Amino acid sequence: MRLYPLFLWLARIMAILGGLVLTILVLLTVVSVTGRALNGLLHLGWVEALAGPLAQRLLDAGLGPITGDFELVEAGIAFTIFAFLPLAQISGAHATVDIFTSALPEGINRALIAFWEVVFAAVLIVIAWRLYEGMQGKMRYNETTFLLQFPVWWAFAASFAAACVAGTVSTYTALARIVELVSGRVLLPSQEGAEH
Repeated sequence: MRLYPLFLWLARIMAILGGLVLTILVLLTVVSVTGRALNGLLHLGWVEALAGPLAQRLLDAGLGPITGDFELVEAGIAFTIFAFLPLAQISGAHATVDIFTSALPEGINRALIAFWEVVFAAVLIVIAWRLYEGMQGKMRYNETTFLLQFPVWWAFAASFAAACVAGTVSTYTALARIVELVSGRVLLPSQEGAEH
């Protein structure tokens, strides 16, 4: 299909965005955990006695965990999951368990792949719809996070946007698999991921 390069590009862009967000979340977590550990260490009696004013200056400067780190990680991870789905979908990289289907004829396997692609696309579309509804509810009630007080709908909006891309790419792959089933041609990579 001629649209494959466009959808592959879109999937790669989303994966890059997901990777950037995930990298930031990992760094945030490392800094927060390190700050929490150093804060605990500086509160030990023998460290306070040994380091004295230096320990107190570090504590006064705010050395400790990042406030609301778990809120940021929770919001960001939801986005990254949906951001990585399009590339896994279009490249056929989802893990598969084919203990029984490996013995089936190729035509039946193509039908099963097309069936599951259609199911996956439908599920992603429903998830995107529900994320949209959830985002509307969070906006309507002005719900904010507990510590950072940022609007919860921001996280829903980011996840909704990524889920829309995932649903769009998944719909394309489902249509391509149906064309493969009907025509017998290979249009997309198939099962490049881990097989169990």
